[in-house]
Amino acid sequence: MLLHLSTWLEVEAYLEQSRGIIFPIGSTEQHGPTGLIGTDAICAEAIARGVGDATQALVGPPINVGMALHHTAFPGSISLRPSTLILVIRDYITSLARAGFTRFFFINGHGGNVATLKAAFSEVYATLTDLNLPRADQVQCQVSNWYMSAAVYKLAKELYGDQEGSHATPSEVALTQYIYPEAIKRATLSPEVSKDHRIYSATDFRRRYPDGRMGSNPALATPEHGKQFYDLAVKELSSAYLEFLNAQ
Repeated sequence: MLLHLSTWLEVEAYLEQSRGIIFPIGSTEQHGPTGLIGTDAICAEAIARGVGDATQALVGPPINVGMALHHTAFPGSISLRPSTLILVIRDYITSLARAGFTRFFFINGHGGNVATLKAAFSEVYATLTDLNLPRADQVQCQVSNWYMSAAVYKLAKELYGDQEGSHATPSEVALTQYIYPEAIKRATLSPEVSKDHRIYSATDFRRRYPDGRMGSNPALATPEHGKQFYDLAVKELSSAYLEFLNAQ
């Protein structure tokens, strides 16, 4: 059930059965010479919809732009500042908490969002308490990174070993190839790819990672691999969502 394709009457009826909602959150940023700029948002949204179908959960609209300031030296990348993203998350949750939602499960596709999301959750709890909303003390938020699901991580290591890398990875590229086979990109990739540097400014990032990859070889990706990653992520995150939903 997708929030944006529902009526308010349907959401009201849903709240009689469940107070949980899933939000996909990703990023709009460069993913190397062959990765789609929307990779992180595409992956998060597809998996969130799969989890929603499997658990009969309401799925909110995807948050497509995240905290990706370090990628903005590459054309096409868009980023929110951490402070902006915190306010966006706060306002999303506050709006829905007023309606009676108490469990907010974020399926995340971008590592750069994690710290900001956790800070946003703290901001949410404080704001709801200050507003003295009904059920404010029952509101709980959780972020689950699909790419860190145990089964997904294990398969990526089996398929790609050290060539999985940490950005523009073959696992995430494979998932986009499965979702959008008509948008598969090919390019000659240098076997020499930088990795393991700390992340500072956007200019420094592009200097250290000139083609945008971080230790990865996305040429190994296939749509068939993507289907495997999708199935594993949906299964594991469906269990995680239901556990979160039913926790006391």
